[in-house]
Amino acid sequence: MNLPNKLTILRVIMIPFFVFFMLAPYFEGYGNYIAAAIFIIASLTDFLDGYLARRDNLVTNFGKFMDPLADKLLVCSALICLVEMGQLASWIVIIIISREFIISGFRLIASDNGVVIAASYWGKFKTFFQMVMVIMLIINIQNPVYQIVATVVTYIALILTVISLVDYIIKNKNVLKDQK
Repeated sequence: MNLPNKLTILRVIMIPFFVFFMLAPYFEGYGNYIAAAIFIIASLTDFLDGYLARRDNLVTNFGKFMDPLADKLLVCSALICLVEMGQLASWIVIIIISREFIISGFRLIASDNGVVIAASYWGKFKTFFQMVMVIMLIINIQNPVYQIVATVVTYIALILTVISLVDYIIKNKNVLKDQK
């Protein structure tokens, strides 16, 4: 198993620890900082594994499957924890998770037809803003300016989620046609 795939597995392994520190009542006052640190490290492995896989020509079928799945698990776990903590509205999370299911469906259909769909820049921007949003909401500094910036970042992430979905559907609408 190559290093990028090991980093992807590490990201998946970090998720239960992240959730534990987000929600466990034993760490009142500092559990969110531990969770934020875990989330940041896990997010960095996302960027690092993709970079290494492309740079060193280590792209594998395992990585193509597991990397986006690991990302979805990490971000969705964080979003659900944030709803549980009252930090994020459930309707925002429903839109974000729905987008991920729709894109996963598209990728599955494309794969059945032998088509590989590359990630778009809109999707990369979306991921970046979602990760920044999650980190800001986890840290949750009680300062009016910070709260405004966190709200703005949340809505930017939401808007990019919708834009990336529309872009994805428009660019890949032929995948829905029966090609077999």
